[in-house]
Amino acid sequence: MTRILAPTIVVVLGLCGAAQASQLIDRKAGQVRLSVLQDGIGLISYRAHGLERHVLAWGATNALAPTTARPQVEFHLDYSGGYGSFGRPLWRGRNVCRPYRGPKLAWFVAACTAPDGSHWAVQSWKRLIPMGGRDGVAELHLSHWTGGLPSLDIQVDARSVTDVLFGQFTYRSRPVHGFHSTSTGAPLDTYGRNIYVDTFDSRYGAGWHRENGFLARKPAGIFCYALGPARGKGTRYRATALGPGVTPIVSWSGPALSSAADGLTGSLGQASTLCG
Repeated sequence: MTRILAPTIVVVLGLCGAAQASQLIDRKAGQVRLSVLQDGIGLISYRAHGLERHVLAWGATNALAPTTARPQVEFHLDYSGGYGSFGRPLWRGRNVCRPYRGPKLAWFVAACTAPDGSHWAVQSWKRLIPMGGRDGVAELHLSHWTGGLPSLDIQVDARSVTDVLFGQFTYRSRPVHGFHSTSTGAPLDTYGRNIYVDTFDSRYGAGWHRENGFLARKPAGIFCYALGPARGKGTRYRATALGPGVTPIVSWSGPALSSAADGLTGSLGQASTLCG
């Protein structure tokens, strides 16, 4: 993990919402099928809102490192199955995608590896959940990438009865962050990403509940968040983030730490500096 030398300010989201990426295709989707057509166009077929959908996606792979010079990469999408963009039902074409050979994915629905060696995946995740809630609307996301996944590197430390989550979000060893956001932490550009934290068996009740969401901060993609008995401390924690560009959703989970009688455990000196 990159050594963090400067403090960061955590901006939390009241409703835990904001940035779009991997790339959001639809909500409340079922019977999902993924294929890749001979010309390298991705195809997601599914049912949603009582309709059969055939969505074509092309024109994007991986992600750009943060820059103000141009927008982040994104798919061109055609929800007509090809009629709108190509004048014919392209979705009826032959699937050339092969069994998936990439890294393990969180929130997995479907994945395959194309003849050129690139990976396509569909993931379903309930991103927008109220603080303290446990349910939301499932979003269907599509990704297309080569090589490894983005890295959500998180450590947990403890001070008295408070657990501290801190870490860094990177892709290909470069920080993931945006340049502009609202006062509540919602990204205002195509590079910003939020990390969403869930807590297990906490004051909210048994099982997983949403605690909060916060930005990966510029310029290093770092973040920090403290959880105490009155603020979501649980027995386990889970953090999830949309990958930059059209890379996959990534997730981390780990146990809470026991309170320490002497006040500090592990590398909390660093975490304490970060959180203030």
